[in-house]
Amino acid sequence: MAAVGAYELLIILLIFLLLFGSRKLPELAKSVGEAQSEYEVGRKKRPSGGEGEEVEVSEEVALIEAAKKLGIETEGKSTEEIAKEVLEAKE
Repeated sequence: MAAVGAYELLIILLIFLLLFGSRKLPELAKSVGEAQSEYEVGRKKRPSGGEGEEVEVSEEVALIEAAKKLGIETEGKSTEEIAKEVLEAKE
């Protein structure tokens, strides 16, 4: 896939300027930035399954959830110990 060069970028910006005008471009850029930010936040969160609440999922949380599904006790163990037991249980 070809990258967009400086000349192509200039043409795209001129088209946007003609379509939206100089006063609307900052608003459009702000909207795009906010949408991207919301997308990133939404991508890092998942529904918890209770009352529409959302929780951020980390690798550690996912590992602990997997261990509990396999019936592995996680209290007082490091993530490395839990990961080792999960791998052993899957074999």
